[in-house]
Parts: sequence; structure tokens; C-alpha cells
Amino acid sequence: MIKLYDGGIFLLNGTEIVPEEEAVQRKAPDGRALDKAEAKKGTIAWSILKAHNTTDDMEHLKERFDAMASHDITFVGIIQTARASGLEKFPLPYVMTNCHNSLCAVGGTINEDDHVFGLSAAKKYGGIFVPPHLAVIHQYMREMYAGCGKMILGSDSHTRYGALGTMAVGEGGGELVKQLLCDTYDIAYPGVVAVYLTGKPNPGVGPHDIALAIVGAVFKNGYVKNKVMEFVGPGVDSMTTDFRNSVDVMTTETTCLSSVWRTDDDTKAYLAMHGRPEDYKKLDPEDVAYYDGCVFVDLSTVKPMIALPFHPSNAYEIDELNANAKDILHEVDEHAKEITENPDIHFNLADKVVGGKLHVQQGIIAGCAGGNYVNVMAAAHILRNAQCGNDVFNLSVYPSSQPVYMDLVKKGAIYDLMAAGAVVKTAFCGPCFGAGDTPANNELSVRHTTRNFPNREGSKPGNGQLAAVALMDARSIAATAANKGVLTPATEYADDYEVPEYEFNESSYESRVYTGFGKADADHDLVYGPNIKDWPEMEPLSDNILLRVDSKIMDAVTTTDELIPSGETSSYRSNPLGLAEFTLSRRDPGYVGRAKETRALESARCGGEDPVSVQADLAAVYDEIATIAPDVKKEEIEIGSMIYAVKPGDGSAREQAASCQRVLGGLANICSEYATKRYRSNVMNWGMLPFQMEGEPEFEVGDYIFVPGVKKALSGDMKEIPAYVIGKNRKLSLYIGGMTDHEKEIVEAGCLINYNRNRKK
Repeated sequence: MIKLYDGGIFLLNGTEIVPEEEAVQRKAPDGRALDKAEAKKGTIAWSILKAHNTTDDMEHLKERFDAMASHDITFVGIIQTARASGLEKFPLPYVMTNCHNSLCAVGGTINEDDHVFGLSAAKKYGGIFVPPHLAVIHQYMREMYAGCGKMILGSDSHTRYGALGTMAVGEGGGELVKQLLCDTYDIAYPGVVAVYLTGKPNPGVGPHDIALAIVGAVFKNGYVKNKVMEFVGPGVDSMTTDFRNSVDVMTTETTCLSSVWRTDDDTKAYLAMHGRPEDYKKLDPEDVAYYDGCVFVDLSTVKPMIALPFHPSNAYEIDELNANAKDILHEVDEHAKEITENPDIHFNLADKVVGGKLHVQQGIIAGCAGGNYVNVMAAAHILRNAQCGNDVFNLSVYPSSQPVYMDLVKKGAIYDLMAAGAVVKTAFCGPCFGAGDTPANNELSVRHTTRNFPNREGSKPGNGQLAAVALMDARSIAATAANKGVLTPATEYADDYEVPEYEFNESSYESRVYTGFGKADADHDLVYGPNIKDWPEMEPLSDNILLRVDSKIMDAVTTTDELIPSGETSSYRSNPLGLAEFTLSRRDPGYVGRAKETRALESARCGGEDPVSVQADLAAVYDEIATIAPDVKKEEIEIGSMIYAVKPGDGSAREQAASCQRVLGGLANICSEYATKRYRSNVMNWGMLPFQMEGEPEFEVGDYIFVPGVKKALSGDMKEIPAYVIGKNRKLSLYIGGMTDHEKEIVEAGCLINYNRNRKK
């Protein structure tokens, strides 16, 4: 059972939930009246945020982190941005892993060139470099850096180490650059929601089952959006820390800001085993703590789950799906038609129900969610003396780090998996974002990974391809494999098996990881591959702007994977203009061409030419603008492209979802709401205006929107910013949500790089 409380709650002694409306009738354990303002300070989150806040103002936080982490899709761009902004050395431990572009098969040498650049940067600036195949980013941070009461910032959305008492945040690269320059992470104090756990998971139920049940309950209603999820209650003790890690990493899919768990002796043992006993401290809410909401979870009621395409929140109990497979899968098939808008694509999950049983074609256990020791051990136990079969179904397993792999070998789990027909591979995040194990067209893959967004598994609808991913726990994937690909919950194979205690061996890290924090060598040269390019110049914001609508997306949610596709495009992440060619390529293939046309107009203006000479129909646009703002000279009107989407930015933290728009001349987004804080932050850090509007957009692709006095609007309350749809006699009322003074200055400068350069003058 999962229950969402309608309002805030007081938690007394860590075990008693008192809804806020009943608080007047209750007393604190010491006999005092329940005080909401004071009780807010009783959460674990409050204590950690306060300890990392650089001011006394707890309403407007300015946070500094203990460590940071990036992978090889993001660290080159971050370092290039920081260098252009005046970086001299890394002021905090900065871990660079190479777990995304590990397969050096796309674009010749460019992936390995990025790895060599990363090592040279670690030597020059004093960083930590983890070579390919040694560990996925989040497992390495769990093993080597997370600790109770710490805060860690990562340029990956799944930066979550809450089960180790660490508040971790996934953000775009711009926020990491600020930390490298000794600036702060500036946010309003977030809401904190209790996730109250009681009971104990039943045999056959794994962490992904619990996570998917929670995501299914809170995502669509935005219950925890941009808030901190604080896991409390007696049910925490029923799970090992490694098991909790796999639940925790999926909190990202709720769109929360961060997470943190109460800690206990198992947390202490985990940190001690990893050589860091000093990083343990007991974390519990105070005797009285106030939360802005509560997710009540009875773990004993959770059953094996499956999240059907195309989102982790599309969650069902496996038994429910098996009982109603045809009807439920028909809904997925209809959704696929809406997503692809391509009638020539053959995609039919319903036809995979044969003899009343759903047949899947692939299983994957991998990454920061699935590749953990407890998950792989449990899967190997189910597959011991079993066979995956020699038909189309295949199973791949990726342990999350080399130390995990070593202990799985030592325990015999790798032998059992291989004997059953599974293929065991090295630590790699590829299956999670479409850079490995892409299923065949019209196939269904079940995966213990983090996401199942459209096309994230690697298929290309523009080429007539569409495959699908459903998320499941490693245990049920193993049960399905043992049943030759017939969808099967792990409860059908459950017994009294208990995972033996993990034995961590750091020798592979000692042999290969470069640990250079505090050892910066300013004379060491950075090693550039031919694909690694600097950021192009970007103009500061003008007082008056003319936006051309270059894409209009009316989907309920637009993911970062749609804004800039993952998969093989990741190899071009060190080349801003090269990567920009892929912007919206799987959702709106015409966008790049249109944005380049708009960019040409602005280039002409900046070069002293009349943009009308490039595009004659602009003459009528300028004529109408003259009637709206007669004192504005046309040569002073900045021209840029704009994307409209209903709710953009769900998913990845990758800043390229915004920077690619910017290098193509993007000036703004307009939306109903932003799906995540991190995407909105990316928009601002790359110098674009994060506009919002109410109601349906009464403009189309190719229309022009004139926004006069935009810099003046930024200095006001930003609640009503007039804009005009040229040629349609329509006035829009735009607005911008809260921005810090720092963010306003970045947007006015044209991007974070410009802002930092200006500070140095």
C-alpha cells in the first residue's frame, strides 16, 4: 500500500505521523505545542543544507558541495567552460568517470580522445580520473566518496547517494562550473517530503519493485517535484544499504531535487567496509520534524512491478499486466503511434502475447540501479542450474564496478550467470541511454536500468525503427530468463535465499584510478583530440528581442532525450557545433535547419547588414514592430530562435539539451511549466530566457514574437511580460518564475562564460 497525505505532517519520535490539521490537538514529546516553523528544522535535510549554506539565510540557500562527479559525456564541456571562465585548479574533489562513451566505435578516435583529455585535466587541475570499464559513475561515488551528512553535485541526473546519508543533486554542467570557480549553488529552501517506510519486502521483491511503485504514485501528480525525499520509518532497517542504494537512485524519476535516508548500523558497516568508517554518523529526524507531505509505503504490500514504455511512472504489478496483457499493451501501442507520428513504423507489443503469455525478447541488468552486488547475486541465484534458452531471448548483465565484479566472481555468481546463458560485461552505462544492447525493431526489452523513455534504447523512428523498454527488477528479469523469455514475477521463484555479505576489494582502483586532488600541476598540458572544440562566441542579451518560433511541441512532456538524443550522438558532446546538428533530430527533424536560418538573420545584424537582405519578409515584421515600439531601431533588435514545449526537460541533467539550442542561436524557451529545475537552470546558464505562459500557444512554427524591454522586465517582478505575435494581431502575456540576481546577470551577459569573463575585467 502506498498512501499520499493531502497536506503536511509532523513526525514524532521518528515513528508517529500526525497530519498537520490534527496538530492543534497534539503535543510534542516534551509537552510543548507543535510548532511548524521550528519543526521544519527537525528534518535530516535541514541539518545538511544548513551545514553547507554559506550564509545565515535559510530561505535563500547558497550551497557549497563536498565533492563533484561527471562522466565522459559531460566533463569535457564543463572543463572547457570553466577554463574559459578562469579556472586555475579544482577546489574540491572532482571525479571524472568514463562509463558512458566507453565503446570507442563511433566517430573514430573521438571517444578515447575525450578520455585522454580527462586524464590530462585531472593532472593539470588536480582531479580524480576513473578509466573506462572500472565503474559506473554513481557506484564509484557510493564506494569512494559518499558519506553521512555530505553533499555531492553531479552532472548526471541520477546523482543520488541518499541511502548513505548524502544529499546529492544532479544538475547541468553550468552548476558544476560555478563550484569549480568557488561560487555557490543558489536555490530557495526546498520542500521536504517524508517517505515513511514500514514493513519488510517479501521474498522475490527487489529494490526496483519498490522504486517503481513509488514513482508510479508520485510522478504524474508532481507530489515531490523539486523537493527533497527523506526516507524515514522502521522499514528502512529491513533493507541492506546496497538494496537501499538501488531504490534511492530511482528517486530521480519522481522529479525530486534530492533524497536522504536515515542511517543505521548497516550504513555504518557499509562505509567501514569501504575503508571510510569516519564518514558514518547517525542521521535521524529530531523528535519533532515537520514535512511538507508524506508518502506512506508498506513494503510488505509491494509486489513485483513492471514499468511499461515510455516512462518509469507507467507502472503495473506484473500479475496485473499478465492478467490484462492485451488491453494494457494496446494502450502502449496507441501511445507509440502518437509519439512517432509515423504510420510506416511497425510496432505492436500486443502481438507478443502468445497463448495468453507475454513474451519478451531481451533482458538487461546494468548500471547504477541494476548492476549492484545484491541485485546480481539475487539474479544469479534464480538462474543457478537454469537456462535462458536458445531462441530470441537474450540476457546481458553489467556489474556496476570492478570491485563488485571481482566479488561476484569470488562468490561464483558470474559462473552461474554464464552457465545459464547470460553474457556478463564490464561496468558501462550504455544500455541505459541507447549506446549498447539496442534491441531489434519491434522488440520488447525488460531492464533493471533507470529509464525507458521513447527511443532511449537506441532505436530511430526517423529511420523506421521503434523498439521498447520496460523496467523490471533484476530478480524478475532472472525469473523471466529462466522461463525462456515469458514474463514472470520473481515471487514464483522465491525461496529463503539471503544474499551473502559483500567483500569490497579496492585493488583494481589502486592499480588504475588517477587520484590527483590537491596535486594540481599548472604546467601540465591539456591533450586535445581533433573533435574537442571551444564554445563559440555568444552575444549578450539586447533590450529588445525578436523570437522566431522554430519548433512547437505539444506533447504532455518533452524529455531531454528528445531535445538532444542520447546514444551515438553522445560521442560528439565535446564539439558544441557538431553536437548541435542532432538537436531535436528524433522529435522535430526540421528544427536545426530552421534555427540556422534564424541564426543567419542575427549574424547579418551583428555584421552591420540589414536582416531584410537575408529574408525579405522581415520588412513587414519590422513595419509592425514600428507601430508597437516606434522608438526602437531595428538594428538594435536581437533576433533568436525559440522552442515552445508544454513541459520540457524531464529526465537527464545534460546541459547540452539547452546549450545546443544556444549555439544555434536560441534566445528563449516558452512553456507551460518546466519539468525539472535542472533543465531550467541549464536554459539560464546558457543565456536563454526561461519564459512561461498560461493557456494554449496561439502561434505556429515560423511566426515571430517581439518582446520589447526584456532587460527592464528582468529587473522587475517578471510576472507579466508583454509580447506580440507579429502578423496575427495577438498579444501574449509571458512571465518568468523566480530568478536569483546571479541568474539574471548570467542571462543578460549571454551565458555563464560571458558572465565570468565580465567579472574578471
